[in-house]
Amino acid sequence: MTTPVIGVLALQGDVREHLVALAAADAVARPVRRPDELAGVDGLVLPGGESTTISKLAVLFGLMEPLRARVRAGMPVYGTCAGLILLADKILDPRSGQETVGGIDMIVRRNAFGRQNESFEASVDVKGVAGGPVDGVFIRAPWVESVGARAEVLAGHDGHIVAVRQDNALATSFHPELTGDHRVHALFVDMVRVNGVTESL
Repeated sequence: MTTPVIGVLALQGDVREHLVALAAADAVARPVRRPDELAGVDGLVLPGGESTTISKLAVLFGLMEPLRARVRAGMPVYGTCAGLILLADKILDPRSGQETVGGIDMIVRRNAFGRQNESFEASVDVKGVAGGPVDGVFIRAPWVESVGARAEVLAGHDGHIVAVRQDNALATSFHPELTGDHRVHALFVDMVRVNGVTESL
């Protein structure tokens, strides 16, 4: 089977950790900063970082509209923390000028679990990930207030939704790329394989 080529949006945030996790999950991982680089991948990770900064840089680099078009066309995409916010169709408390890529019918709340000094780790049972709970690292993490009919809740923590999937879009409030446990990335790599890999890449 052809190895999927998966990009990591490399405008801001924990890009390197996702590149390492994707490679460990048997994908070819590439940073994506330009529309032509986006066109050359089978799937994309939207990393953690600062969601407002990432959205503004995506607009500045000419990536926002191509991103929206690829996601609408069914390209597999996985967002962690800030990436989850970027995949939301609606943000409860957006910053001025903040945009989203969209793709998941959900409403999210930014920084819902607290500030940087209130970061924590917790065991999270994620539907579709075998082998027991994953260790979720929550850093200024959002949570999902509600989901629409097409979105599937994959995990919760402390009464709040922290992992969602809708079609080819996957999102988690937490950072699995920081733990050395690559099972969530492996789930995403499998989603990309099922969607189809471009032979010429």
